[in-house]
Amino acid sequence: MPPQELPDITDVANWFLKKSPAQHKKLQKLSYYAVAWGYALLDSAICKNDDFEAWAHGPVNTLLYSKYRDSGWLPITQTEEVPKFDKYAEDVLEFVWESYGELTQFQLENLSHSEIPWQKTRGGLPESEKSNEKIDPSDMKKFYRELFEEYQND
Repeated sequence: MPPQELPDITDVANWFLKKSPAQHKKLQKLSYYAVAWGYALLDSAICKNDDFEAWAHGPVNTLLYSKYRDSGWLPITQTEEVPKFDKYAEDVLEFVWESYGELTQFQLENLSHSEIPWQKTRGGLPESEKSNEKIDPSDMKKFYRELFEEYQND
């Protein structure tokens, strides 16, 4: 059997929207954490088009930005079918939802600002300064894997 094609980052966003409507900023951060934890826990991508840039308000995927930017501050609802993720990716999505789903968009922004992958990519730029630098998946993998191992040892 041929390998299953990876879902898209928009499918990840729709997976979260199936759980609950969310503002654009929150959806960006949940999708970022899904991608990052996928690299950390599965050592691979859980979707395609998973590049995130270190914008002033935290990690942003430009494809998601283009799709949802007109929503403003209003919650976005799910309007598209969500494809089936493989079991491992589904587990990562559930883990991210359980870990971050209750946080507000502002709490998620602050959390991402406190973490090394975003900080390293920003390279000391002031928080309000614009940046289109891509967050390196290997930085995501290293940081969140270490975070997971710390948690396991507590």
